[in-house]
Amino acid sequence: MNKHLNKENMLRFNKTHVKIHQKETKYQGFFKLDEYQITHELFNEGRSELISREIFERGDAVVLIPYDAKNDNVVLIEQFRPGALRTQETPWLLEFIAGMFDDNESPIEVAIREAKEEANIKIDEHRVEKVMRYLSSPGGMSEEIHLFVGNVNSENVGGVYGLAEENEDILVHTMSRVAALELLEQGKIINAATIIGLQWLQFNYQQLQEKWSTK
Repeated sequence: MNKHLNKENMLRFNKTHVKIHQKETKYQGFFKLDEYQITHELFNEGRSELISREIFERGDAVVLIPYDAKNDNVVLIEQFRPGALRTQETPWLLEFIAGMFDDNESPIEVAIREAKEEANIKIDEHRVEKVMRYLSSPGGMSEEIHLFVGNVNSENVGGVYGLAEENEDILVHTMSRVAALELLEQGKIINAATIIGLQWLQFNYQQLQEKWSTK
């Protein structure tokens, strides 16, 4: 076993082993592009050559799994995504509820706000739980996703919602957890956060039912 690794610390390096020599904003619009000049320590000792990388800075986001534990249903939204134009037959994707942070918001506040804006669902903050945090594409983007699950009442949930000022046009779908997994198996759900969320739900739905379905 590598003497530098153990069960408590599987990663050898941290931020202190990276030096940022220069950081320059190359583009600032709805999103931002920063160029970094960095060096970092190497596994076989020494330091790397100077590395230049452009990093897409889009801020962090919250994704909410709206799960009806009593009825074993999930709520998915359908909306247009321009990033899917190049590779997909349709740029309208099935996703879980998601949104970016506003100033001075907590992740749970974002989840509750977006559930109301995107699907007209009111969620009790005491029935929202953290699932995990992960990086979307750390090779070139700084975005961190905060994934949550929230207990919802899916009865009579549906319609078209979204904020006009943000050009949102969102169709809300309610379906069984099993039906959502079938869509995933058929390749009809291709949004990464939704794939991760559904796979997590498949492993954990029974615990959520025990916790929430009788309350």
